[in-house]
Amino acid sequence: MLSRIATLKQLYAFHTVARLGSISQAAQVLHLTQSAISIQIGAIEETLGTPLVMRTGRGVRLTEAGVMLQDYAERVIALWNEMGENMDTYAGAFLGTLRVGAVATTEYWLPSLLVAYANENPKAKVKLHVGNRDEIVRSLESQEVDVAVMGDPPDSLKPTATRFAKNLMGFLAAPGHSLMAESKLTMARLAKEPMLVRERGSGSRATLTRLFREAGHTLRIGSEFASNEAIKQMCMAGFGPAYLPLHTCVLEMKAGLLTLLPMQGNVIERDWFVVHSPAIKPLPQMAVAFERFLKLNGQGKIDQMLALREALPGIALKRKK
Repeated sequence: MLSRIATLKQLYAFHTVARLGSISQAAQVLHLTQSAISIQIGAIEETLGTPLVMRTGRGVRLTEAGVMLQDYAERVIALWNEMGENMDTYAGAFLGTLRVGAVATTEYWLPSLLVAYANENPKAKVKLHVGNRDEIVRSLESQEVDVAVMGDPPDSLKPTATRFAKNLMGFLAAPGHSLMAESKLTMARLAKEPMLVRERGSGSRATLTRLFREAGHTLRIGSEFASNEAIKQMCMAGFGPAYLPLHTCVLEMKAGLLTLLPMQGNVIERDWFVVHSPAIKPLPQMAVAFERFLKLNGQGKIDQMLALREALPGIALKRKK
């Protein structure tokens, strides 16, 4: 019988393959070889006397028996994780690993918040995965991370999204750029300029495209970069205007290397969110505690670290939904 022979390790390997639809992806997530994954699934199949997965050109798909076992596997693993976390809490300490996904823009302040969280929970380990918005969403969907920090969650994640801090954005250019000489710059005029933008899949690229579309214009792309830091350097060099998170430009703005374009309502107030996948039930206690930590401490610690508003004296903020 399965209960006598199959191990939780084998069941978890099968569950990961079933969830991802790929032995190779499961091997990467579990840090095992593909052959090791195949051996563990084969052991369960031998015990049950029936195939659980069938190989296809793009991965694997579950047999009828595999679909049934996956349903049980999800419940068994969820209960096992819940038991371990609740026992840790009963013992008076959070143990284990907090798996966090974050968009690249958070690199300027999130590490300090993670250190503060770890100091409050000294037995906790932290694993941080950084990528663009689409990559982080995929990590949540595949349950490679428990929670994620991003600026604009997709509709599928909004039911689990919690605002915890303000995210100020703005159009900037080098002080010597020709746009700085225009006293009443408009979106129509800006639409004629080639913009420095992030790659497809990034949240700021999607937001920028939407801002131009809502104003009745089309974003004109000049050059595309994989990081805000690269955009910032090119912007300072006078290569073109850019739409950037202002917390990434505090020092450059104070030093006079970058300047807000003279547009009404240029500084746009958005939000930072912490989100988790609705499919993760229950959410690990470590992740619940981190969400609560961000909600209580996120804004204050970010303000303390960046002192952003000191670089924006007398600027009225424009709220964007």
